[in-house]
Amino acid sequence: MKDNKIEILLVEDNPDDAELVMMALEQNKNIADCKIHFAKDGVEALQYLFGFEDADFEDGDFTLINRPHMIILDLYMPRLDGLEFLKKIREHPEAKNIPIIVLTASGKRTDWVDSHSLGVDCYIRKSVDFHQFVKATGWALSGAIEEKTVYPNQ
Repeated sequence: MKDNKIEILLVEDNPDDAELVMMALEQNKNIADCKIHFAKDGVEALQYLFGFEDADFEDGDFTLINRPHMIILDLYMPRLDGLEFLKKIREHPEAKNIPIIVLTASGKRTDWVDSHSLGVDCYIRKSVDFHQFVKATGWALSGAIEEKTVYPNQ
């Protein structure tokens, strides 16, 4: 029997931020019983999704072996950053429609613009109110996202 838990890929290099995300997910009644897969950078995320590292990504046909219901993505990480990872995912025919929430400390407008131009479903600043993040994760999984951006005190 297949496990029907919601699966989320959390791509985050900061353990404290990862813990905060876990707390937020536990608060969300719709997804409290979800399965979280962790990756500390874009390379590990590609390994989880496709079974190989970044260098192999350009080498022809490949199949998505794990399809989470949602990806929560940091932008600034070692090896392969969030924007590069996002470009690769949005170009892949099987992975391009996975909802992605960017969760970043960046206040740069260029990061917001680049993320949206690459098709993120929601962009959240890490300094955002905890309850707003809980709501945003619910939006992502309910399919109710309409290019939401959540800033502190909004």
